[in-house]
Amino acid sequence: MDKRIRYVIVLDTETAPCDKAREDVSPWNMFVYDCGWQICDKRGNVYRSRSFVNADIFLDEKELMGSAYYAKKIPQYWEEIKSGQRILTSFNKILKTLKEDIKEFEVSEIYAHNARFDYGSLTNTERWLTKSKYRYFFPYNVTICDTLKMCRQTFGKQKMYKEWCVKNGYLTKNNQPRFTAEIIYRYISGDNDFVEKHTGLEDVDIERQIMVACFRKHMKMERRLWAD
Repeated sequence: MDKRIRYVIVLDTETAPCDKAREDVSPWNMFVYDCGWQICDKRGNVYRSRSFVNADIFLDEKELMGSAYYAKKIPQYWEEIKSGQRILTSFNKILKTLKEDIKEFEVSEIYAHNARFDYGSLTNTERWLTKSKYRYFFPYNVTICDTLKMCRQTFGKQKMYKEWCVKNGYLTKNNQPRFTAEIIYRYISGDNDFVEKHTGLEDVDIERQIMVACFRKHMKMERRLWAD
């Protein structure tokens, strides 16, 4: 490990609803079945990738998995687990591995797009599986950063991005530019046909590039999910 490099983690989750009768997509109504991350630097160089399937939900909560938005991908997950592309393990092992990576690479920041969702769903899963013995997933000394927030403060201030969203119909019901990872990646890659995979590690790959694109703007921005 090169001590001169400031390493960060980019993380993404896929979830199934705790209560499928609820129509909201609150992270506090979600259990995580897929968690992926990359250890990288702020220039986008990747030093390690992880892709885990949470057996505590994926195997033990088959009814909930059946109501997951991307339940159709379950056969794909099994194929990728068999091939070694993803590791099927317990939630506790996933957390233990994350902590080990944080310690090894001296990571102080974890990035996610719409980090409030990933933070909430991972915390909700942790509390449910441990019967609230453990209340928080992320180590207390790591700062959670949100690339969605960063995009709004960079791309959102640029006339060119707003005009591109208008041209392509990427607007909210209030006629404001949208900032989903899929749309932002279409913009920075120039590939307007790009479709997000909605699997943890694959989505991390584009979110890492979004993070890098924000830093390359060299604009003042508040990247922390919770500012002081």
